[in-house]
Amino acid sequence: MAVILPYKGVLPTIHPDAFVAATAVVTGDVEIGPDSSVWYGCTIRGDVNAVRIGAGVNIQDGTVVHVARPFAAIIEDRVSIGHQALIHACTLEEGSFVGMQACVMDGVVVEKGALVAAGSLVTPGKRVGAGEVWAGRPAKFMRMLNDGDRAMLDYTQPRYVDLAREYKIIEAENES
Repeated sequence: MAVILPYKGVLPTIHPDAFVAATAVVTGDVEIGPDSSVWYGCTIRGDVNAVRIGAGVNIQDGTVVHVARPFAAIIEDRVSIGHQALIHACTLEEGSFVGMQACVMDGVVVEKGALVAAGSLVTPGKRVGAGEVWAGRPAKFMRMLNDGDRAMLDYTQPRYVDLAREYKIIEAENES
């Protein structure tokens, strides 16, 4: 079973329809919405500020979500976050996508439907516009989403909702 811990008396709130994998750690002022998933090896820490995760979000294996005193971590509905990403004190708007091993830093806003490419580093305070693709270290605007990008986004998010439902059953069957 996942490690769910209070921090300074505040316990995470996890919707009953969410999936938090057995090896994930969730602490403090964290809210996780329905049909969202937090996969194996993830750490979500709501200690010096809050973490808010909407509905249908997938936070894939090995990702870290953390906060800073001036900035909460806000992850709106239907966001996909790839394996081993670092989401630090930023806002990911509805339907956005952060690729594997990307790092999104303090005060960044990734607008609706935008894509941060795998391995990218979005430096503090940047704003990734709606429908834009950013890539690089440091990340910069590359282009607007194309049909292939949209197809990938349209596939990934609902697929993870389905996978989470399957894994929730598998873990429940294997708890004893």
